[in-house]
Amino acid sequence: MTATKVSVMTVTHPKLILFTVCLIALMSTAGVAMPYPILAPVFVDMAPDGFNHFMGLPPKLLLGVALAVNPTGILLGSLFIGSLSDRLGRKTVLLTTLALTLLGYVLTAYALWSRNYPLFVLSRFATGLTEGNVAVARAIVADLHPQLDRTRSFALLNAVLYTGWLVGPLVGGLTLPLGEPVPFALAAVSLLPCLVILTVFLPETGERLHADRSLLAVVREKNAFRLLGKDPMLARLFWMQLAFAMGVNAFYEFYPLWLVEFARQDSRGIALVTAGLCLMMTGASIWVGKWFADKPHLPVARTQALVFSAGLFLLCLLPGKQGVWLIMVLGLPLSIYNTLLPVWCSERFDHLGQGGVMGLLSTVFCLSNVAIALLGSVLTLLDTRLVLLLGACTCLLASVRLQALIRLTTRQGGGA
Repeated sequence: MTATKVSVMTVTHPKLILFTVCLIALMSTAGVAMPYPILAPVFVDMAPDGFNHFMGLPPKLLLGVALAVNPTGILLGSLFIGSLSDRLGRKTVLLTTLALTLLGYVLTAYALWSRNYPLFVLSRFATGLTEGNVAVARAIVADLHPQLDRTRSFALLNAVLYTGWLVGPLVGGLTLPLGEPVPFALAAVSLLPCLVILTVFLPETGERLHADRSLLAVVREKNAFRLLGKDPMLARLFWMQLAFAMGVNAFYEFYPLWLVEFARQDSRGIALVTAGLCLMMTGASIWVGKWFADKPHLPVARTQALVFSAGLFLLCLLPGKQGVWLIMVLGLPLSIYNTLLPVWCSERFDHLGQGGVMGLLSTVFCLSNVAIALLGSVLTLLDTRLVLLLGACTCLLASVRLQALIRLTTRQGGGA
């Protein structure tokens, strides 16, 4: 294996690199998050037409497919985008994927304007293929260790990502009344300065791994699933994280529908609730690095998984007004968990390549996203709260598996 060091700017300007990555992550995540308050009203709460009643199918089933195709694309892209960044360099892969994402948003806006449901599904899938680049951003942050504290850097990146989840839904929900294509057109425009900043300010980071292998060989041999055979601990982590991500995606994808049905919220109301949720997550993330930097990460993550599970159980029981506040409060355990677990993975599996490891986390999230979108769309035909109940159960299972992982880690002497 040949490993070639790249840009010395990673040594002399680590804070500038972190700032640049955070700025890019903010703008690109806003585009990814923007559809969440839009799709439920488009399919369930608007006048019937050939788009939201395509082929005479129930709108909730069409919504489930629309929710599933984008993370399916992200799932496939995440299998190799992280590893390709190990091979080609972070900047090259990030620049290419962002440019293709911009084109995907343009195609999505056109599909909505022309009321073409098949084209909408295809464009959402194509966009997803290139949206798995959060793994690259996390790999860049991991590359900056030990110059910058890893826990605090991940906490800052997560805070910025949550801010993107705040800005995106706000823009989507508030501009939907101007026309369904408008939010996606704005998402495409928002990526233009992102591409300029990336080109001008971001150097390459880390090492060029697998330089002696062809691109096809890297995609085939270094994809995220192949990593599971490299370390038994990583395989255990995969199943635990899959269970937790199922619960998180049950919450992310279907609380907007819960808000429409049980709290009588429109796209603007969903956007405001989402903004409150993301403010809660952003505020918590800013302090996670200070609160938990010196504490064992896995036990704290286990506690947060248990708290989030209890919150989902409660959401199934509460009426609309109280449920709205609970949705926002659930951002606290989510932000703590989503900061600490990647940090632990970055430290524990550094030998496997940061791009590949972060890509595996993205892959797990997207795999659960697809599964819960398809299964959840069927459950919503009975009751939307059944999806949230399923999510509560899978998060409870994740907390149990995390406890087993903690015991195994302690026996191996690696620390939790």
